[in-house]
Amino acid sequence: MKSTATLIAGDKSMKLPVITGTENEKAIDISSLKRTLGYITVDPGFANTGSCKSEITFMDGEKGILRYRGIPVEQLAEHSTFVETAYLLINGVLPSAEELANFSSLLTEHSLVHEDMQIFYQNFPERSHPMGILSSMVNALNSFYPFLGASLEERINITVTRLLSKVRTMAAMSYKISRGHRVEYPRPDLSYCSNFLHMMFSTPVDPYAENLDFVKALNVFWILHADHEQNCSTSTVRLVGSAEVNLYSSISAGICALWGPLHGGANQAVIEMLKVIHQDGGDVTPFIKRAKDKNDPFRLMGFGHRVYKTYDPRAKIIKTVCDRLLKLTQINDPLLDIAKKLEDVALSDPYFIDHNLYPNVDFYSGIVLRTLGIPTSMFTVMFAIGRLPGWIAQWLEGHDDTEGKLFRPNQLYVGPQQLKYIPIDQRES
Repeated sequence: MKSTATLIAGDKSMKLPVITGTENEKAIDISSLKRTLGYITVDPGFANTGSCKSEITFMDGEKGILRYRGIPVEQLAEHSTFVETAYLLINGVLPSAEELANFSSLLTEHSLVHEDMQIFYQNFPERSHPMGILSSMVNALNSFYPFLGASLEERINITVTRLLSKVRTMAAMSYKISRGHRVEYPRPDLSYCSNFLHMMFSTPVDPYAENLDFVKALNVFWILHADHEQNCSTSTVRLVGSAEVNLYSSISAGICALWGPLHGGANQAVIEMLKVIHQDGGDVTPFIKRAKDKNDPFRLMGFGHRVYKTYDPRAKIIKTVCDRLLKLTQINDPLLDIAKKLEDVALSDPYFIDHNLYPNVDFYSGIVLRTLGIPTSMFTVMFAIGRLPGWIAQWLEGHDDTEGKLFRPNQLYVGPQQLKYIPIDQRES
């Protein structure tokens, strides 16, 4: 017998089906509510609304669990690579050695971008933000490389690998062009992450020398950002995709959503906050005091999370990477010293512990990227490259969903009731 929930509204009632997920999550199906009772639900921010069924990512904010296709993110960060994790998310299973080799070869094959695209880069205004440029360029890919949706093989082997490979190349290109440097082309002998570092930092007078510790750190950073259930940008990709918009344009919309400081821009905001504290003398005490004052709008960036009510599992992993990098590089950076002070307070102060304000993945990832030499303006772009496999997987799942519908939320109207039009010469000034 199927489980149901009874909704009573005034003198009317109805039974609503209860759906149970594979991890015993419970959901009440309200799809017939308006049709049956004439009611809708109001859920600002959609915190209690499930927009779809998904087989991709499971997360439990209360227990601090994150799994991709059933595999704990901790295991992937320790044993996998970003390319293998991307294959897992997009295809649903871990690849065999042969499948991974073929996938990697396709990424190498499609890593170049059309030479005419460089003209676009050179015509953006000098102060253009890298995320705005990236969103525009991804949308432009549809003109240079038309979307192939005829078969699963074409989608996975061509369109998907084009996106995964070319977005990385375009991100590095935008950085080089912004500095007035010669664009570095990808090398077939380097891995995905190593190639990105080569395209970012290699110059004719100082060729890139592979640093395996940096490559591992970048792999982990991108693995931890590869998917995170129905967050703002992922929901945007699925919403735009529900109108049967092509993959390129849907991903472009996701990049725009990620751009916001409350979402993908949080790691950049952490560094900007550390700069402010440094300019104020480096003492974290007054900033801690302000963060505790409920009447002060100031927020410590990189602490707490919308979903996780315990320590963010990704933060535990990236903290280890961060500590190892700082020990290896021995960088003398006052911002990193300030970050360490904030971390010590957050992990020991009862206020932060009681309010679940633990350092999150954005706190440590900003420091990791800074240690790798990534400029602050590129932080959100780095997030976008990492999130790309998840966006692709989510778009494909929505596109293939036979029960899928065009996303069209309702609203509760609270404006004026019907008014009469008043001619302009009769209106009061």
